[in-house]
Amino acid sequence: MIRNDTEYRRAVERVRAEDARIQAQKDELKAMGLSRAQITRATDPLVSFHLQLVEEVEAYERLQRGEFDILTNLGGLGCLLISLRIAKGITQTELAERLGVHMSQISRDERNEYHGITLERAQRVLEALGVQVMSRVEQLEIGAV
Repeated sequence: MIRNDTEYRRAVERVRAEDARIQAQKDELKAMGLSRAQITRATDPLVSFHLQLVEEVEAYERLQRGEFDILTNLGGLGCLLISLRIAKGITQTELAERLGVHMSQISRDERNEYHGITLERAQRVLEALGVQVMSRVEQLEIGAV
């Protein structure tokens, strides 16, 4: 997950570089006389990594626009907190100042996606971000997953 503008810029640059690298690799393999199937097999790992990076860039851009995934049973709460900070355009340093903690604490929390965060602490982060999360309870059938 891309967590800040610096990581975003690096990822965008890396996507561009990987595009060129993949094409150069395909051209080189083609010049060696490999078949299309062989070239595909040889470049699939590079393409797979590239597509994952593109997805991360696109996800960060969605967050910047304020588009979020649905949160179910508080699973993904840490990712939501990070997403909200990004969408609000607040840096890790600014959030740390608002919470009265050192920036390294926010960096560590986000790197771990707020694993093990208490509800009280999550509430403090939400308040520092100036957002409110609304929830809805849906009853499931017994035995349904």
